[in-house]
Amino acid sequence: MAKLSASILAVDDEDVNLELLKRVLPRQGYYVDTASDGAAAITMLQTLPFDLILLDIMMPIVDGIQVLKFVKEQDLDTEVIILTAVQDVKTAVECMDLGAFYYITKPYHVSDLLGLIERALERKRLVTHNKALKSELARRVLSANIKSQNKTFLEVLDMATRAAPTDSAVLIQGAIGTGKEMVADFLYNNSLRKEQPFLALNCSSMPEELLESELFGQEKGDSTVETGVKQGLLEIANGGTLFLDEIGEMPLAVQPKLLRFLETREYLRTDGKKKLKSDVRLISATNRDLRQEVLEKRFREDLLLHISVVTLDLPLLRNRRDDIPLLVEHFLTEHAGTKEPKHLDEAAIGVLMKYDWPGNIRELENIIERAVVLSRGTIIHAADLAVPLAMSPSS
Repeated sequence: MAKLSASILAVDDEDVNLELLKRVLPRQGYYVDTASDGAAAITMLQTLPFDLILLDIMMPIVDGIQVLKFVKEQDLDTEVIILTAVQDVKTAVECMDLGAFYYITKPYHVSDLLGLIERALERKRLVTHNKALKSELARRVLSANIKSQNKTFLEVLDMATRAAPTDSAVLIQGAIGTGKEMVADFLYNNSLRKEQPFLALNCSSMPEELLESELFGQEKGDSTVETGVKQGLLEIANGGTLFLDEIGEMPLAVQPKLLRFLETREYLRTDGKKKLKSDVRLISATNRDLRQEVLEKRFREDLLLHISVVTLDLPLLRNRRDDIPLLVEHFLTEHAGTKEPKHLDEAAIGVLMKYDWPGNIRELENIIERAVVLSRGTIIHAADLAVPLAMSPSS
């Protein structure tokens, strides 16, 4: 995937100023669109995501201040540089208080403007990164510490390594606790989009209406200036990766809308009328048998074909017992904090090796964390492990 060029919206009621920007900015690799008044600019902002707005203040009907207020009230990930011939300190202060990145007066040197644009876009990248980071911190990320000597899992990891640098849709299948989020993170960190946003959405954790709004965004109201716009994850993740966890739980009413996006890369916000575009790489995960879900009319077959260009099937932990010692050492280190990691004695390892692990890796981590917290001394014994008695080797 080629490096994405920043998109800039230039807003000015004087054609000569717009023509200058349309001539200069594309030479720097920027995509430039224009609007000749504030109302047209707001309409475009409801339709397309822009990284930066170059905004004139003095315009008829809807002026630049109103456009700036709209951008900030709707929490759009868009930086604003004010360009105006009005040298008024009060106006400059008002614009900065409203959230403009900077205020520059006409006439200006093109080199000064280009420097400001570069700085504004860097701040925009930081804001986007912080949003993505907030989403990532909500997940448990272990991809940097993937360790395995199990043949089956290593084959899955090899397939993931080959799929990672492509834009192909990947479906990760596996029981609860087998590490689907970890593999999704591995795909992202080894992709060509790793410097772009990575956002996750759990399809089982919210009702249909909220899921649709989170995914596609939402519009409210009819007034051009007062229309409410909520950005969806497709918009925020533009250029990056979207991870749909538990996609098998996605309501049937939402599935055709996702399918339409995957086919056309276009979508509508909830209650919206104008098409938007987004370039995202889709990774999905499920603990369901989606083929069976298709047969039982709970999942669309055409959507399954689109999300499963590459399918990764994760083995159960009881089918990769040779990885248990490696995982134990990892969890012991992770939960030691600033202290020296504890160790398991031979009997404790024996208990873990014989257990059937219905909760898979997640259950193993929970048991190790509890033992680290509650055991006395530096050695963890079999009695320190909260393995259910009904499943223990002594039962």
